[in-house]
Amino acid sequence: MTSPGELERTLREKLRGEVDFGAAARALTTMDASNYRRVPVGVVAPRDADDVAAALAVCAEAGVPVVPRGGGTSIAGQATGVGVVLDLTRHLNALVSVDPEARTAVVQPGLVLDRLRDAVRPYGLTFGPDPSTHARCTLGGMIGNNACGAHSVTWGTTADNVTELAVTTYGGTAHRIGTGWAGTPTGLRELVTANLGLLRTGMPPGFSRRISGYGGLDALLPEHGVGAARAFCGSEGTLGVVTEAVVRLVEAPRAPVLAVLGYADESAAAEAAAGLLPYGPLTVEGMAQDLVGDTASQLPRGGAWLFVEMPDEGAARALLRAADALDATVVTDPAAQRALWRIREDAAGTATRMPGGTSRTKSGGGGMAWPGWEDCAVPPARLGAYLREFRALLAAHGLRGTPYGHFGEGCVHVRIDFDLVSAPGIARFRAFSGELADLVVAHGGSLSGEHGDGQARAELLPKMYGPDMIRLFGAYKDVWDPAGGMNPGILVRPARLDENLRFAVLPATAFAGEVARCVGVAKCRTTDAGGGGGAGASVMCPSYRVTGEERHSTRGRARLLHEMLAGEIVTDGWRSAEVAEALDLCLGCKGCRSDCPVGVDMAAYKAEFLHHHWAGRIRPLSHYTLGGLPGWLRLISRLRAAGAVDALARRVPVPGLDRQRGGRLPELAREPFTRWWGRQPRSAGPARSVTLWPDTFTEYLDPAAGRAAVRVLRAAGLGVEVPPAGRVCCALTYISTGRLDRARTVLRRTLDTLGDPSEPVVVLEPSCAAALRADLPALLPDDPRAARLAGAVRTFAETLEEYAPAWRPPRLDRQVVGQTHCHQHAVLGDGPDRRLRERAGLTGELGGGCCGLAGNFGFEPGHHDVSVACAEEQLLPSLRAAPRDAVIQADGFSCRTQIAQLGGVRARHLAELLAEGL
Repeated sequence: MTSPGELERTLREKLRGEVDFGAAARALTTMDASNYRRVPVGVVAPRDADDVAAALAVCAEAGVPVVPRGGGTSIAGQATGVGVVLDLTRHLNALVSVDPEARTAVVQPGLVLDRLRDAVRPYGLTFGPDPSTHARCTLGGMIGNNACGAHSVTWGTTADNVTELAVTTYGGTAHRIGTGWAGTPTGLRELVTANLGLLRTGMPPGFSRRISGYGGLDALLPEHGVGAARAFCGSEGTLGVVTEAVVRLVEAPRAPVLAVLGYADESAAAEAAAGLLPYGPLTVEGMAQDLVGDTASQLPRGGAWLFVEMPDEGAARALLRAADALDATVVTDPAAQRALWRIREDAAGTATRMPGGTSRTKSGGGGMAWPGWEDCAVPPARLGAYLREFRALLAAHGLRGTPYGHFGEGCVHVRIDFDLVSAPGIARFRAFSGELADLVVAHGGSLSGEHGDGQARAELLPKMYGPDMIRLFGAYKDVWDPAGGMNPGILVRPARLDENLRFAVLPATAFAGEVARCVGVAKCRTTDAGGGGGAGASVMCPSYRVTGEERHSTRGRARLLHEMLAGEIVTDGWRSAEVAEALDLCLGCKGCRSDCPVGVDMAAYKAEFLHHHWAGRIRPLSHYTLGGLPGWLRLISRLRAAGAVDALARRVPVPGLDRQRGGRLPELAREPFTRWWGRQPRSAGPARSVTLWPDTFTEYLDPAAGRAAVRVLRAAGLGVEVPPAGRVCCALTYISTGRLDRARTVLRRTLDTLGDPSEPVVVLEPSCAAALRADLPALLPDDPRAARLAGAVRTFAETLEEYAPAWRPPRLDRQVVGQTHCHQHAVLGDGPDRRLRERAGLTGELGGGCCGLAGNFGFEPGHHDVSVACAEEQLLPSLRAAPRDAVIQADGFSCRTQIAQLGGVRARHLAELLAEGL
């Protein structure tokens, strides 16, 4: 075989697209959303179909295998490979054309499904298959896996919605296939003709979710119209690379209505699902109490539920009358429907988190569950019985899982708390897999009902198809790929299901367990921030949305950290330049903490990395200037030198600060908040007092928010106490720059000063409140005072709602625009703030996303463009569109600073708005 260096040089000579054999590119593609890890030689991002052909020709000549990759959300390991990975998302991502009359579209493989759906929505059309990853999965990946989604009850699988495919095979030969033998490789017609009897009798009885193996091979039968494109769907990258596809579009329902039906338990819901199909549902989805959790309060009575989407309200009401459910409701409001569907769409991640668990990768007080048996399917009429036996099999092996999925088509998703680290755990995984395969086959089912077999199930395909059909699968593969270079080890002549497990390379450390919790579902690759600051908004991941680069997504950073800990590709450990570069554009917004379905907290991981990365070395200047900001500001305050420092900073840039922002911080307050507080008369003993936290930003940079809060809290009948500013600090700036030892010292001093707070601690700055609530107990887990202080922290709005519930705020009756702080969204929640604004007559929504300044991030050199681009996503457009008389609210000091510097207007804290109304 050709050496990697020679292969890289040849590919660079032959291709116009990017060729990257570096450590970072390889590390980013070792894994998909499965349990598996395979290390590629390099990554190629072809510009067009000619580049794909050239890459396949070069790799064939060199004897190097190739795996095509889209969004990397495959759950069975088929989007990983040991040769060259073709990244089809970077350039081959166009919607080539739409024909509304014919209801077809021509797409490239890297096009994200939601981009297609957005483009055809004005015509009243959509693409029928809609997996829950619709915001980031690609059409090429959907073709490769024959993806289905919730609406396949109505519109079928991807194979049902593809009419033509342009395919390039290993070696560079182009084919265009549709219906008939035209364009198919030499020998395919002869192979089918020689095996007509086997194709007619050897395939398991057909039902809609028979996705396993080359499950569409019988589409090549003459009585089925020789559906060559249909048969190609579901081949998981093992036959060739799709470079273009003609897909069918369907009429989108004008006003679908969601019927939610409650049943006693999961089996009752499963048995009811098949009986609902005659009523014409668009989808029938099932889930049980153990998946829904606290959100069950939003649902009808029951222990399990069917989500049944109907074309209109009349059809939904008719369904309710016919359904034998414990309780039911009809949801017509689109926003309410989206909120309920989000429970289902996030299930691939939320089902990964379980209380307890057997895996070494436990974190956050709970265990983790993993894919591997993610999407078995049985005929819908057998689903209830199958689920009972499946639960019993889990119990027999001492395993736990949370089934949910497409009950209307008998397809069950589940993540199971396998121990994929220890030898006994892996042996149990293997034994369970074999027994479950037997159970699925006994019920006439398919090992894969949606996501493909990959490495997770391909070894067990003989149980489903028998030896003769498996030999025919091999012959079919060999007709398309005689050299065996396309995605070897997948489907045909597969690797063992317990090889290449991604956990084997990790050390047994707590940090490794945290990094491993990223299962790769890639919600962080969504390019739409979600709009608004409500519960449906998404902050994650602002730097990915700005750059579009995988290494700047939460998943990408987690993958690089995984490989850093493994030490095979990224070999310099905590000193890794690749990891440092990827984490440099992490804004520390903590959006992933709430928006990632498995709760990855990349801001915390970044702090841990920086702590080790710079240990024993001189740090960047910004770590001393911005990271040490509380100390510098305290010193300036003691010297009463704010005016002199501001004057000097206007002439001489502060070392370590971004020159594009003038190399200086916002103007310092002439009178710190606590100095003003010291001059105020003390009110006589109200019934309840609160401690108002003098955070660094309120104390030294914007005391107006603190003064306003005192006025409002007193008006609400609360007494106010303020601890000394120099002795308490949340250590946020030390945490964000990775100075964790210093952060712990500062936090211990804070706890010594406060003792055990007997009253609520009101923190006006959301980032400081989030640091105290989340980072403090994580950094000092053995100090019980840390948990008690974290539990005492309240936001301004929480304080008024909990401790002055009868107080009526002044009526402002104005429209409000501005920014919900990203840490408020991710850690604190903004329900009380919304309710307080409503009571005060402040109408409208605050923007979601991230302001882009994000504490020290926007002030650091090299971050200016990304910082501004983040602000341009939602914040600045909302300000430009606001009425002239709207009030601008931003509780975060960074948000207010960004608004002032980029928007040219002054935003105020909610406390200031209410104080003015008094």
